[in-house]
Amino acid sequence: MNIFVFNCGSSSLKYKMISMPSEKELFGGEVQRIASRTAKPSQIIHEADGGKEIFVESIKNHLEAFSEVMKIVEERGYAKPDIFAHRLVKGSKEIGKDALLDEASFAFLEDLKELAPIHNPPIIEVIKACKEKCPEVPQAIILDTSFHSTIPDYAYTYALPKKLCEELGIRKYGFHGISHQFVSEEAADYLNIPVEKFNAVSCHLGSGGASLCAIKEGKSIDNSMGFSPLQGLVMSTRCGNLDPAVLLKMLAYEEGDFLKVNKILNKKSGVLGLSGISSDIRDIIRAKDNDAKSEITFEIYLWRIKKYLGSYLALLGRVDAIIFTDTIGETVPLVRKLVCSDMDFFGIKLDEMKNRHAESYPCDVSPPESKIRIIVVKTNEELSIAKRAYQLLRHESLLAEKDYRS
Repeated sequence: MNIFVFNCGSSSLKYKMISMPSEKELFGGEVQRIASRTAKPSQIIHEADGGKEIFVESIKNHLEAFSEVMKIVEERGYAKPDIFAHRLVKGSKEIGKDALLDEASFAFLEDLKELAPIHNPPIIEVIKACKEKCPEVPQAIILDTSFHSTIPDYAYTYALPKKLCEELGIRKYGFHGISHQFVSEEAADYLNIPVEKFNAVSCHLGSGGASLCAIKEGKSIDNSMGFSPLQGLVMSTRCGNLDPAVLLKMLAYEEGDFLKVNKILNKKSGVLGLSGISSDIRDIIRAKDNDAKSEITFEIYLWRIKKYLGSYLALLGRVDAIIFTDTIGETVPLVRKLVCSDMDFFGIKLDEMKNRHAESYPCDVSPPESKIRIIVVKTNEELSIAKRAYQLLRHESLLAEKDYRS
């Protein structure tokens, strides 16, 4: 069975065709810097049969990215998928778990847009585009927040009136759950530690969104993101943590224009808002030695990561590993080095040579004397999504067979 996975990030679109249950990747790639203000243009990196092709394009949105990907797929004559599978950032009461989409659930998709305004709208556009292009192919949605369902009530509850929280569904949900779960399981296996005994801080540092997750005995107990993906770290265009009084002041200044304020917080802040030149921290690193704004932007970016890392180490007590993953976490040694610097009192030490030359993943970039291992893991949300979609189909098939026999 061939499962075609689409994984929409805030400024990226990852895709893979995976054969299940063998888990063989037939082809895959990523559209990077979608509608982003960066030093480099958008590009598509397509990989198949051990080879890599790079296409430089001007891509304004995720729908255009989807169209370009499908052109590549059709030009190369790949087989049609048996099912499309998508990461859904945040669900609702109607769509609150992994599910196969039917006509009824399609009707609820529009209601999901405001729950995650950066991610859900492009995901829904891609889902609709898949239906339009291949109406006969079923589709599955895999919920990103599922891994964080183990966050305890004292960690997910905001100090607001209880009735208000219940009526509006206000609580910490946590995000990047598919990635945090995948890399924590990979790291535990790499260190030969049973997942149910594995304690770690997972650092998902993407070129768009980013979050840290405290994992105790293989389960999420806290995530730096909250009710929405806006909370937490300094991200490419998102502000992260903010004093609520700042929001009130902004609303007053903009005469109550919620949409305008929302756009500022989600699309004009973060690395882009601080630097004024790019939303990509890699551009900031290249510019920081000659540009004061870029230098302070990088310092703020690192400061927020270290604050969360320190607090999660304190929450966990015994920690087996710190995990770095996704675009920045995997490919920018300087970020790993500076995040882990001056952390000797936690027993954290990094081997600079190993760190600079980390190429095959998973890999340990800490020296033998480090009490906490520093592991770089290549995330594979698409494989995790494919596995869960396959389980959905198997479950549905078994139920259908049971009904038929009865």
